[in-house]
Amino acid sequence: MGVTPASGRRPSCFAPQDCLASLLMTRFLPRAEMTQPSMKTLCILQHTEAEFLGLMEGHFESRAIPFHYARPFTVGGSVPREAGDFAGLVLLGAGPLGVVSGDLVPSLSAEYRLTQDFLRRGRPVIGIGIGASILAIAAGGGAEEAPLRFRVGEAHRRLADALCGHLPERHPIALYMRDRPVLPPGAEILAVDDEGAPAIFGLAGNCLGFLGHPGIKSAMIEDLAMAFEETPEDLAAGLARLRAEQAAMAEALSEIMVGVIKTTRLMEG
Repeated sequence: MGVTPASGRRPSCFAPQDCLASLLMTRFLPRAEMTQPSMKTLCILQHTEAEFLGLMEGHFESRAIPFHYARPFTVGGSVPREAGDFAGLVLLGAGPLGVVSGDLVPSLSAEYRLTQDFLRRGRPVIGIGIGASILAIAAGGGAEEAPLRFRVGEAHRRLADALCGHLPERHPIALYMRDRPVLPPGAEILAVDDEGAPAIFGLAGNCLGFLGHPGIKSAMIEDLAMAFEETPEDLAAGLARLRAEQAAMAEALSEIMVGVIKTTRLMEG
């Protein structure tokens, strides 16, 4: 179902053919904001000031993997036109913004095009939150409408060898996003949430989608609540749960990042 220009209505689900024509045509600044790209540099596509790599930054830095933030929401900011010399792409979350409902991410078409370029070149893509939906769409899947929600729960591993054997059997997750991905053919569900929905998926051998942000900080959620008028239900209760699980999330992230680096092969070459 397409968009009707006269009414401005958006479709409740999305697949690549819906926009094929367009595809063809915090509180503090993240520390690597001024990093200049090189062949070993990760491109981090940021959608809001509040959402950044969070606790993942230290894990990349400790492995000497540089990263460069692309910030199209800022004055003069833009989405890179192609993969270029970047070693990989990380698509971050976007708070209450959606891909098929609500206020849409303004740079979606450019992001689909960029993600497809990374996939065509066989380079790794990591999608987080709405970034996981963008990855799924670019890889031939889609997305469906879901309300903005903030959930803190557990991820349950589906495959023993997920993330090269480094995904914990169970670990806490925090999800803050609108809409949800429809996985493309060939994608593997690596973990599910408490309701049995995909929490982590893999595709193309070196790409990963995380519905929850593995490196989330409670301050990121607080900043999102201040930056946007729309907030999810039970925000205060969710923040309390997140703060209670923060240490366990950080502990699980150490093992998860070992698996992420191995799966994406970012240390090779």
